[in-house]
Amino acid sequence: MTTTPRKRSARAAPLPDLPAEPDQAARHLRARTARAGSLLEDYVELIDDLHVTGGEARAADIARRLGVSHATVSNTINRLKLAGLVHSKPYRGVFLTEAGMALARTVRARHRIVVDMLVAIGVPQDVAETDAEGIEHHVSEPTLQAFEAFLQTLR
Repeated sequence: MTTTPRKRSARAAPLPDLPAEPDQAARHLRARTARAGSLLEDYVELIDDLHVTGGEARAADIARRLGVSHATVSNTINRLKLAGLVHSKPYRGVFLTEAGMALARTVRARHRIVVDMLVAIGVPQDVAETDAEGIEHHVSEPTLQAFEAFLQTLR
């Protein structure tokens, strides 16, 4: 059975040219990978923030700040341990490894660049902070470099 393509109304936007299949697949793979890594990056960044501001990152604090259950935090901390990003001590909380601290610095820098760029184009600060939480995990290094170069022209 063959289907007839649907006719588009005169007011509809033109259909985009589809990228080559390998290119499109690579784009979607990158997006899926970024989504998977974003959770771990959020945890690492929060653990570092909690250490800087309060000296300790406890699972209960992480759960409250992320709005998730204690069990979810425990499972994610175990994933972070397997990735070599954290270690924990009984009754003492969670601590970043050197690799975890490096990742936290990278994520924080990415976040700041994205926020600064959004503010520079007129997005209100509070909205920019919220939007950056999602964008920071998906933005590529070349795009970040372009953002930085653009922001330098404004300074």
